[in-house]
Amino acid sequence: MNRTADWALSLAPHIERRMELSPTLRINERVRAMWADGQEVYHLGFGESRFPVHPKLAQALRENVHHKSYVAAQGIPELREAVADFYTKHFHLPTTPDRVMVGPGSKALLYTLLTVLQGDLLLPTPSWVSYEPQARILGKPVRRIPAIPQEDHALKIDALRHTVATSEQEQHILLLNSPNNPTGQMMGADLVNQLARFCRQEQVTVISDEIYGLAGHGDVLHHSMARAFPEGTVVLGSLSKHLSLGGWRLGVAVAPEGPAGQQLIQALRMVAGELWSCVAAPIQYAAVTAYGDDPEILAYIQECTRIHALRTRYLWQQLTALGIRCSQPRGGFYLFINLDRWAPQLAVRGIRTSTQLAEHLLEHYRLATLPGEAFGTPAPEMSLRLSTSYLDMESDDQALALLELFRSGMDPQHILQEHHPSMNQAIEQFRRFVLDLDSVPLP
Repeated sequence: MNRTADWALSLAPHIERRMELSPTLRINERVRAMWADGQEVYHLGFGESRFPVHPKLAQALRENVHHKSYVAAQGIPELREAVADFYTKHFHLPTTPDRVMVGPGSKALLYTLLTVLQGDLLLPTPSWVSYEPQARILGKPVRRIPAIPQEDHALKIDALRHTVATSEQEQHILLLNSPNNPTGQMMGADLVNQLARFCRQEQVTVISDEIYGLAGHGDVLHHSMARAFPEGTVVLGSLSKHLSLGGWRLGVAVAPEGPAGQQLIQALRMVAGELWSCVAAPIQYAAVTAYGDDPEILAYIQECTRIHALRTRYLWQQLTALGIRCSQPRGGFYLFINLDRWAPQLAVRGIRTSTQLAEHLLEHYRLATLPGEAFGTPAPEMSLRLSTSYLDMESDDQALALLELFRSGMDPQHILQEHHPSMNQAIEQFRRFVLDLDSVPLP
């Protein structure tokens, strides 16, 4: 009797330990499954800009669908030239096409940068969920720069200096993200200049993830680290946030000027040639229009950003009125709330970590959030990340309807109060949650 034995695959230990789906993707899949099951869930867990594709970009993609051949691993010349001009004008970063690398999303470019750059990874606390796992997959040491909710998790130079001083590594990579996911904060000019001086003195390489660079709310200007530290900063960006094109999977990296930057581009080209060959040609040709400085597209970016700001600040105002700690969002569509003041009441309910807190909110209040633990905060810290991007924009039709409503000239506050049922129901659920906590008898 013949038996076919199951094949036993041997996985690298550091990969096996990280065999979990990204928390952002996991919560999105879970919410969609709950929706499909007919359950009502308020989706604050996934950050995807939901506005329609601009008609000119949709037309550009249709017109370029015939491009079917492989193109250069670094990106087509037309796109790299458009990106260089765009960053020179809108980010005030004098850039040339030879310093631009195109990839299948900024996520892949970040992983490739971590592959070719030496040094341990320095991460502010909190920071986006994929930064640390990417480094762990590569076996790269990760060191967290501590921050506390009482100071809005602000990045402090002294904390960075201590983190570097206590590291056993000689080389370091500082990964910055402004406007920030998960906190919605932005780095001001003073902090950027302080960081630049420190990184230049300590020879720290900077990866500046500026994917939300065009999504600031207006009261704090975006300051790229590459302006203050051009010789040591790589800038990452994409179309996903300010143009709602996450599924197009197109990202760009702008390398430093000079020989070091060219050496980095050559390394990125080499890895790209072995991994993805090139970004889909039709997407690249269509993206030339996205980076082409078209006045209508630029106006659309500003319009969508304004709506994100209105919606995000509305939720912030309502939650802070409930006594929930939350720093004012300055960019993007995120809030990072903290419920430490209710830690004793939560402990009575058996909730002692942010993961348990997020699970409790989903199970009992139908609020889908992400735990601070996923972003690197200590497990006992009762912090959660909220995203406003899905609320009342769960379908493409709803997103278009809201866009047209904001365009109608109706008072934005009226729109927020009367035409955002999911947003306002989510606020009511938080209010009920806070009232329930306040009624918990303490031992």
